[in-house]
Amino acid sequence: MGYPSDVSDREWAEIERFFEPEHIGRPRKHPVRSLYNVIRYVERSGRPWRMLPKDFPPWRAVSMTFWRLRNAGTWVAIHHHLRCQVRIKAGRDPDPTVAIMDSQSVKTVQKGGNAATMPASGSKAASATSPLTRQATS
Repeated sequence: MGYPSDVSDREWAEIERFFEPEHIGRPRKHPVRSLYNVIRYVERSGRPWRMLPKDFPPWRAVSMTFWRLRNAGTWVAIHHHLRCQVRIKAGRDPDPTVAIMDSQSVKTVQKGGNAATMPASGSKAASATSPLTRQATS
């Protein structure tokens, strides 16, 4: 059953090389493309891992695949590759050479006055300015 978030054949051909090849050891139960489709589904729908439809692979397998790919830097590599492709199609250099960042100053409430003061503590033992505390630290 297909979902609107599923990757097309053309899109998958563009990013398939970023996913680890078949590894030595126990064979995979789920194809990497189906796991990627589920990750896209979760991203687009905002649905929690544990609430996946029954026709998807188990949520633990999908979740572990997501975190393993994240820790390996796969998502960053895919993002970089796709950004370069978009820039090339726009007739620009694949890697940006300059970044301009702008920040605005934020007005904050100034400390002071009655609104910013704390009421006095009822217990002298809890106060750091209490004579008993000063004697104990001397």
